[in-house]
Amino acid sequence: MSRKILIVDDEPGIRNLVSAYLRKEGYEIFEADEGGRAVKAVHVFKPDLIILDIMLPGMNGLEVLAQIRRESQAYVIFLTARTEETDRIIGLSVGGDDYVTKPFSPKELVARVNAAFRRLQIPSTTQDIILSKHIRLDRNSHQIWVDETLLDLTQMEFDLLATLMEHRGQVLSREQLLDQVWGEAYYGETRVVDVHVGHIRQKLGERFISTVRGLGYRFDDEDNIL
Repeated sequence: MSRKILIVDDEPGIRNLVSAYLRKEGYEIFEADEGGRAVKAVHVFKPDLIILDIMLPGMNGLEVLAQIRRESQAYVIFLTARTEETDRIIGLSVGGDDYVTKPFSPKELVARVNAAFRRLQIPSTTQDIILSKHIRLDRNSHQIWVDETLLDLTQMEFDLLATLMEHRGQVLSREQLLDQVWGEAYYGETRVVDVHVGHIRQKLGERFISTVRGLGYRFDDEDNIL
């Protein structure tokens, strides 16, 4: 069964270009030109990955994603013509996984998509359940508890936390985290790691992930039990 991709952009030329490249890769494509249709498409088409423009007429991409996340954990790549760092950070903080800035290379976008699917298809050879004193992470049920509280993390946040927990006590650089979580073919900026770590901290609390200045991040939970 082919993987499904939803492309959401109000510019027909961009939709046609991206669709043509991705269809050559064997993906099943559905297109939407505005936010309302995108939300309906997610419900009906059930995409595995969404390419979502931020600057849409009416409901913008950030608002679209907020609605999409109520029923879908599909991998989301933002398209944005904006260059300000804050816009990209906002896009990721509401549940996006990656971003590409316009104008972009179609081949680079295809490489990002292929890398995302390779990561999602690789069977895990690591523990199904990871425990520390305060956190329980279950890969099978895709659930995370902090003490008795069940938290809602996106797929990217879940994978990033799992990687840090598997290497508890070790400092992992941004490049190492990109390789292990996003995949070796990732073409984007290392700043994407900082954004997702920040979002995990908002949900879990500040005390579990430490920043080691100039090096990277380390998972800490006192009295680890496994």
